[in-house]
Parts: sequence; C-alpha cells; structure tokens
Amino acid sequence: MYRKLVWFAVIYTFIVVVVGATVRLADAGLGCPDWPGCYGELTPHHARDDIAKAVQEQGGTHGPVSMGKAWKEMFHRYIAGGLGLIILGIAVAAWLRRDEPRRSPVLATSIVGVVVLQAALGMWTVTMLLKPVIVTLHLLGGMATLALLAWLALCQERFPAAGPGAPRLRPWAALVMLVVIMQIALGGWVSTNYAALACIDFPTCHGEWMPAMDFRHGFQLIRELGMTAAGTHLSYDAITAIHWTHRIGALVTALVAGTFAWALLRTPGCSRLGFLLAAVLLLQIAIGIGNVVFSLPLWLAAAHNAGAAILLVVTVVINFALRQQSPA
Repeated sequence: MYRKLVWFAVIYTFIVVVVGATVRLADAGLGCPDWPGCYGELTPHHARDDIAKAVQEQGGTHGPVSMGKAWKEMFHRYIAGGLGLIILGIAVAAWLRRDEPRRSPVLATSIVGVVVLQAALGMWTVTMLLKPVIVTLHLLGGMATLALLAWLALCQERFPAAGPGAPRLRPWAALVMLVVIMQIALGGWVSTNYAALACIDFPTCHGEWMPAMDFRHGFQLIRELGMTAAGTHLSYDAITAIHWTHRIGALVTALVAGTFAWALLRTPGCSRLGFLLAAVLLLQIAIGIGNVVFSLPLWLAAAHNAGAAILLVVTVVINFALRQQSPA
C-alpha cells in the first residue's frame, strides 16, 4: 500500500503541476485575489456577489477576475491541498515503518518541507500580485516536488544492477538533469513575464538571428510584473531578451541531452533509457516550436509544461537507474 500511495502521489503531483500551469496560462492566477479562500469564502459560489462587483469595476470579464477564473484558481488550490495531505500521509507511514527495507523517512519528510515552502510560494504568488520571481519559484517548487516523489517511488522498486558502462555515464546524467532544470526555470521566466510570443517567427526572431534585446532589465529578478526594478514599464526589447534566451537554452538542452541519449543508446543495457530520453526530448522541442508557429494555443502551452515535467522525471529515472549496484 505504501508503494502504491507513493506512485499515486507522483501521478497526482504531475496533474497538479499541469493544472497550475493551465491556471497561469489562462490568466486566472488572480481569479481570487486573496488566500487561501476566495474573497474570504470557501468557494467562488459563496463569493459570487464580490466577484460580480469586481467584474463590474474592471469593466467586464476580460480582466483578472471572473467566475470562471475564480473556479480555475480555487480548483488548483483544492487539489494542491489534497496533495499536501497525501504527502503528509506518506511521511507518517514512512516513520511508522522506518525499520523496513527502503522505508527511510528522511526523503519523505524532506518532501513535506518542500510542500510547506510551496504552499507559502502559492500564497505569495497571489498576495504579491504575480511577481515574476515568486511565480517562477512556485513553478520550480512544483517540479521539485514531482522529482523528489519520483525518486521516492523508484526507491520502492527493484531495479537491475547498472551495467559496466554506468559509472562513466553518471556525471553526465547529473549534468543533463541540471541543464533540464535550468531550462525549466527559463521557461518559467518566459511564462511569468508574458514573453512566450515576444518572437512570433521561427527560427529567427523579428526576422533576425540577433534582434534588439535588453538583458539588463529582462533578467532583473526583484521587480513587479511588467515593470523594471526602477518602476518603469518593461520594454519590448527586454521581453524579447527573455524569449530569445529560452530559445538558446532549448538549443543547449537539445545538444547536451541529445548527445547523452546517443551515449545511452550505444551503452549495453542502457539503450531503452536512451530511446526514452530522445523521444521525450524531440516531442518537447516540437511542442515548443508549435507554440510559436500556432500563436500559443492554451492546450499546446499546457502540453509544453507537461512535457517539461515528463522530461525532468525521465532524467530522474536515468540518474536512479545508473546508480543501482549489484547485491554483492
């Protein structure tokens, strides 16, 4: 039951991450401008009068508040709260059975700590009005929770010992996972700054390989949404710099992860891992290009976030598999 609960938590976390991204992409992050309730109520239905007043004040449902956006936001909070309870239950079970093989409570307890921090980031996302650095950290917190739960789930399985070529591949596996994490962070920075369509052509940007860009203001971390640290409006050149950097990051990720996938394919006993990494990597690249070509449809943008989560889990699986030792 413990094993099943951990695997259920992995799948559940993946759903929470994708739903959270969908809420963000649908501009519903401030559908309920307080936390943890919605205008102090448990559900948007109970806050319908306040929501109707806010819609009237903003001049229609095109603004950040509407009944539909409020429900999207609260649904994400509900399922995230359920995930927190599941992870707490896993930690309690791990402590109760800490003397059994593969039941060390250390990792499970650490995940509880990550979830507590993630809840705080979720609150600050709302109370600080979608400040880009907070929203990006919230995304990374969700990805970290997913990766740690995936590792915990893999610990419950009996993997065969890694082949003789595994030791030389382990440092490269760690590097690939680090590169993927950095690229996810760049993707989060693109999303939180509304820079996904800063370049509407591909592979060039505004018809140039090196368009006009403002990196200094684009990558200032401590600032309000759409503003520079000095309080002026963020320029289009700054938004372009954010988008262009994510494209370069995608190229680096493709080269590093693609080369590693080729190495896995050529290593006895690791070919399936190499094929899995290559397939997910190619799919994620195709989805990323599709977002630009088709002008960021919501379902495709959400799929890009899901692809990033799957790619991260694949790198976790590879790192875990390459570290398995024989019983001797």
